[in-house]
Amino acid sequence: MNAFVNARAGVAGIFMAVAGLAAAGPQIDTSADRAKTDLNPGLKLVGSLTPRGARAITSSNWLLGCETVDRDYTDYHAYKSYLEPLGIKRIRFQAGWAKCEKARGVYDFKWIDDVVADAAGRGIELWMEVSYGNPLYPGGGTTGLGGGIPTSEEALAAWDQWVGATVARYKGKVREWEIWNEPNGNKKHTPAIIADFNVRTARVIKRADPAAKIAGLALAGTDPKYFDGFLKRVQEQDGLELFTWFSFHGYPKNPDDLYGGVGSMKRVLEKYPTQARLRQGESGCPSELQNGLALRGYPWSELMQAKWDLRRMLGDLGRDLESSVFAIMDMIYAGKDARVINRKGLLRTAPDKQVEKIKLAYYAVQNVVAVFDDTLARVTNDVATVECARRTSCYVYQNKVTGQQLLTVWDRSGIPSDTNATVSAQITVRACTIKEPVWVDLVSGRIYEIPAERVARDGDTLVFKDIPVYDAPVLVAEKGLVLK
Repeated sequence: MNAFVNARAGVAGIFMAVAGLAAAGPQIDTSADRAKTDLNPGLKLVGSLTPRGARAITSSNWLLGCETVDRDYTDYHAYKSYLEPLGIKRIRFQAGWAKCEKARGVYDFKWIDDVVADAAGRGIELWMEVSYGNPLYPGGGTTGLGGGIPTSEEALAAWDQWVGATVARYKGKVREWEIWNEPNGNKKHTPAIIADFNVRTARVIKRADPAAKIAGLALAGTDPKYFDGFLKRVQEQDGLELFTWFSFHGYPKNPDDLYGGVGSMKRVLEKYPTQARLRQGESGCPSELQNGLALRGYPWSELMQAKWDLRRMLGDLGRDLESSVFAIMDMIYAGKDARVINRKGLLRTAPDKQVEKIKLAYYAVQNVVAVFDDTLARVTNDVATVECARRTSCYVYQNKVTGQQLLTVWDRSGIPSDTNATVSAQITVRACTIKEPVWVDLVSGRIYEIPAERVARDGDTLVFKDIPVYDAPVLVAEKGLVLK
């Protein structure tokens, strides 16, 4: 991790050139003060995190939602220039059957071709979902969220043909696939029906590309009973080996409230003879009140969105879950949801689906991605203890080569607030290697000095006293790990 800079120097270099590519929309702020909040931890400011683009990162835990292009709710080419500077190397993308096949047996892949090629040029790969039905065929299913899967033999055969053609076309370019979005949103979709459909489709994918990695289920929420029924049927079909992941989504108002259900799903998965893992495939928060879709009817703000997204990212990371941020840009829905704009984007969309504004959450996610890549490993032993008036989450990470450490901590008590009041915590870390500790606010990216009088050492145990904690993740880190 060599991409951090002193606040006096600001953020420059290659990001100025990359930001200039977004000429059609707002320019990406590359200054040290790009993410402005009123947080005052009462510490001396010594620097600021610098984001790293996708090309500068080898690999990481993160994915980014670039969904709904298949239904034209978003325009990939409106936001594409903002992808590489964000630093996330994999995007979730939906290859819509109905958009590809508008005449029977005739496929238009150009819209996907353009995205695959453009993303590759930015150092980004696609996690491609084959999803939604096609009204060309009787029993072909429907084209929107909660729609029905294809059911007739004719439609299923056409589905198989399209899936096989899609996977074969992008073999070697797209390595990760997913099957059908949130099938449990339709009451007709029993676990057994969806298991059969997943196994059938996975076998088509594997015939076209034996090296493909596949995420099954794409469950809306966490439903251990549904998951168990699904896995039981997959096992009966001898299909467990087809899957690398089983994905799930989740939208609680308090992002930390989802993990009870996640734990239950992990225990279900452990019952089955599979190496497949859980993957968090879609999760995000609106930046304002919206009157429909997940997290509707609550007075969200840009600050609350940034806090929510970061808590979800680092809550997932602390539980060894690959984690997708939903989404890069606000979505203008159509059909039955035309009344609402889904404001979960890191970028605010205008009525013409162009980028109107870069939200605070974009810069906050940049900060997390810049720090947490594959050079860090979570310390799995329970080495940290937090004494605080609020319920907290805390995880310790260590650089795999240098052994330098950082920990992340936040108040998980409630829904992210629209204020930045802090409380004091005492954090004890055993087997701690931190020598020059700094405090980092991940929302703003600002780095502060931790005074020597707030650190007590007893051998390799460190006690950090009067550490500011609030309802967004902060770091206590080795200075050399985050500031060069």
